[in-house]
Amino acid sequence: MLGNLIAGFIVIIVGMAIAPTVANEVAGARQNASGDVGGSGVNITGASSTILALVTLFYVLGIAAAAIGIATLGLRNAGLM
Repeated sequence: MLGNLIAGFIVIIVGMAIAPTVANEVAGARQNASGDVGGSGVNITGASSTILALVTLFYVLGIAAAAIGIATLGLRNAGLM
């Protein structure tokens, strides 16, 4: 039980430490050579730009879901759930 709870916290800590890097790379993917984001001359436009902007959100939701799943498994094995 305690091992699973610690693993859940480790997943959260490592995932949140990497989240700014993911956000920076997503922002960099949306930029063109002149550094323009969302304006004229961008490489990615329309629905592709919107979906790309949501990558960071889905990354954070995935980290949260993994941590909750690991913690729930630990509590279930301990008979608390």
